[in-house]
Amino acid sequence: MATLALFPVVQAATANAQEGKHAPTSQAALGQFMTPDSIAEFMAAQFEPSTLEEVRLLDAGAGQGALSRALAARWSALKQPGGRLVIDAFELDPAMIKVLRESFDRLNQLDRVSTTIIPGDFITNAVERIQRNERSYTHAILNPPYKKIGSDSPARRSLASVGIEAVNLYSGFVALALELLQSDGELVAIIPRSFCNGPYYKPFRRLILQRAAIVSIHLFAARDKAFAGDGVLQENVILRLRKGARQADVEISTSTDAGFADLIRYTTPFSQIVLAGDREQFIRIPVVEQGNKLASLKAYRSSLSEIGLSVSTGPVVDFRLKRHLRSMPDETDAPLLYPGHFAEGKLQWPRLGFKKANAIALNADTARWLYPHGYYVVVRRFSSKEERRRIVATLVDPKVLPKGPIGFENHLNVLHRSRGPLPEDTARGLSIYLNARVVDDWFRQFNGHTQVNATDLRTLPYPNIARLTELGRWSKANPDAGPDEIDKKVAGLQ
Repeated sequence: MATLALFPVVQAATANAQEGKHAPTSQAALGQFMTPDSIAEFMAAQFEPSTLEEVRLLDAGAGQGALSRALAARWSALKQPGGRLVIDAFELDPAMIKVLRESFDRLNQLDRVSTTIIPGDFITNAVERIQRNERSYTHAILNPPYKKIGSDSPARRSLASVGIEAVNLYSGFVALALELLQSDGELVAIIPRSFCNGPYYKPFRRLILQRAAIVSIHLFAARDKAFAGDGVLQENVILRLRKGARQADVEISTSTDAGFADLIRYTTPFSQIVLAGDREQFIRIPVVEQGNKLASLKAYRSSLSEIGLSVSTGPVVDFRLKRHLRSMPDETDAPLLYPGHFAEGKLQWPRLGFKKANAIALNADTARWLYPHGYYVVVRRFSSKEERRRIVATLVDPKVLPKGPIGFENHLNVLHRSRGPLPEDTARGLSIYLNARVVDDWFRQFNGHTQVNATDLRTLPYPNIARLTELGRWSKANPDAGPDEIDKKVAGLQ
């Protein structure tokens, strides 16, 4: 990783960004989150001056025009001799189009600048252009809408007709914009970090990695600050791509929020962004203070499958088995474990006054959803944004539970061996390992939201069984070890 450098921000954040004023009902319906002026200016500044001569700009989901205005201001300030700036802005919302037209009327007064507003559905229009092999834009700048796309929706079918698989509007918009660029064209988009991992976004990751080079990634460290006026809790990134370019080192930058007062930039090899041989093609964002410490530890090079272990989502979906749930257990019931049964690193069962069930009836209808009695490790699938760690692992000690099968509710990930229990020392070692800070730091490089999927846990590197057993025995001998002691033990294991 290159030497760390601090860069000042040219222009401070606007306290009351114009783009923050919008109709909440329309926003919710269309998945719109307006771009603060400070972010728009930062995004426009990502494009290299050498490329900003003859610019044919695509602004998809233009909203009130903040991104186009920012790019036009930068282009105009560079005073490109003989160049032109042509902007095509796509917008669906009639209320936004009215404001956008007022903004563009002012832009059209600038020398060698022309704008066109294209009302209606961007997906439909873009697909038709791609089918006509129209790829004419030199630049694209986007704050695309964030909204799920139904599996049987017209949008999903339309995207599929040009070979794009997308589960959310934002990934569909970026994929289409990339397709509409000419070779060596550049795209800058602010999107949720959720695309970096998980199986649903794998086709999108594959598309951008095949079609373009990642030039830079900016990460907003505070989940709730980039779009504070909209109450957005997604962790967001600004992604810059160059279509058809050869992949080189990637510039990473971070700031706490849209003020960019603590902006940091550094460069990292692409091999640390997408690991060689990673079939999921997770996109990692190595934060400078974290680095890749786990990758440097030779003791941790095994996959979960290589050490004979597995992870599965808890199979009990409570609303489907509602008639079998029990508030408190009797001798004919099996324990049913929810995330709420795990607190302060321990299993607490049963819980009095618990809002969820403590047990599930043991019968022919439920038996196939239960696990045999024994040791397991569970990781909550969802954590709150305030929690210090994303991965929160807890040992399931069978001595706390009655003899017989165990139910794991769907909001838990369960680590097991062939759908059966783990040896005690292996389970204890696995719990210690997953709770180490170095593992959590590794995980945060590619996971930007509060969800921890089974797929995410499968892609982590693990110690072999011998080292896990060693950790487990150490854990039994040091039951009161604190986080610092655990981190030191895990980092020092050879």
